Amino acid sequence: MEKLQFDSGIKSYKIGAGVLRFNPADPNVFARFTQAAEKLQSVQEELLEKARDKGADTVHLLWDADQQMKKLLSWVFGEENDFDRILGGVNLLAMASNGQRVIGNLLDALQPVLLDGARQCAAEKKAERDGAQKK
Repeated sequence: MEKLQFDSGIKSYKIGAGVLRFNPADPNVFARFTQAAEKLQSVQEELLEKARDKGADTVHLLWDADQQMKKLLSWVFGEENDFDRILGGVNLLAMASNGQRVIGNLLDALQPVLLDGARQCAAEKKAERDGAQKK
């Protein structure tokens, strides 16, 4: 079998003991990231509602919400990114030492990377259009 190699723009980011791999300039990743923010919020709201209304087992609810959120993050960044492994099994709804939930800290850390990638993609598209107009 022959091997085909090309630059896909994939970058690696060390997170704890794991590694997250994705192309920060991929507009599809950026689009999924913006869609996921609302979905992640809805998972959290659903969790609070279930805990309040049904008096359900909070530990089980937190585990279930964590699994839903990690699956959503794998959808955003690529299925090869197993967020349970990347985060060393930490629940995304756990509180971090700064008083924020782990999911909030993670999204805050990823947002500037994705915004820079979106700017890079937009600049490259503009340069392509400008180059095409000059011909």
